[in-house]
Amino acid sequence: MRFTKMHGAGNDYVYVNCFEEPPPRDPAGLARRIADRHFGVGGDGMILILPSHVADARMRMFNADGSEAEMCGNGIRCVAKYVYDHGICRRPTLRIETKAGILSLDLEISGGRVERVRVDMGEPILDAERIPTTLPGSPVVDAPLEIAGKRLCVTCVSMGNPHCVTYVDRLGDDWVLGIGPKIENDPHFPRRVNAEFVEVVSPQEVRIRVWERGSGETLACGTGASAVCVAGVLGKRTDRKILAHLPGGDLDLHWADDNHVYLTGPAVEVFSGQWHEE
Repeated sequence: MRFTKMHGAGNDYVYVNCFEEPPPRDPAGLARRIADRHFGVGGDGMILILPSHVADARMRMFNADGSEAEMCGNGIRCVAKYVYDHGICRRPTLRIETKAGILSLDLEISGGRVERVRVDMGEPILDAERIPTTLPGSPVVDAPLEIAGKRLCVTCVSMGNPHCVTYVDRLGDDWVLGIGPKIENDPHFPRRVNAEFVEVVSPQEVRIRVWERGSGETLACGTGASAVCVAGVLGKRTDRKILAHLPGGDLDLHWADDNHVYLTGPAVEVFSGQWHEE
């Protein structure tokens, strides 16, 4: 099976072109094997690029633990780059089908190849039942959450997948690695949750680290950064346009007047190879 390794701001996945390769019979099992950083190709998971009856392509995304996720903001930018650069569809605006709906992506092209992509991430979901979370409030803004003896104030947003945003004075491993997995599996989140920890630099700038559901800490999370953009406005901490610094790079976010969140960031192809199953 041919594969391509790609990343968006360090959020790396193994991509399979199912226009040419048959879809794997057990994608969850393959994702666990191929994403292993010691015994496989290595990555935060695996993304299948498939034909679509309603869009230019369809993506299915599997985390490193084999669980299937609804969407990935960094992953979908790489899907768009692959679709354009490899000639599947050579339009400057693409439509990609996901489990969270069909998203529109505007491509920044240089020398015939995609360098950056602007994604219309759609409207944030703020209804607690649809996120889903059982925390009080709808929207859930600065709600109390007891975790490991700490009393947190969290804001919950879904960008097609669930997010729990916590603002901290200073980012550190004690938050991300210590509290992140506990938030992911807290019973207030019946489908588990992605945990974002945010340090506000200014109303227009933040630093973010993310503990992703099913993958652990990743270098970037596009849906997470989008959720942070929304949470900052709801909690009156940041403006509707922000620059987000993540360990893997920077992302531009805008919660626009049409209630859609727009995410802009890089997409990079690293290498291609052949995967041989035992």
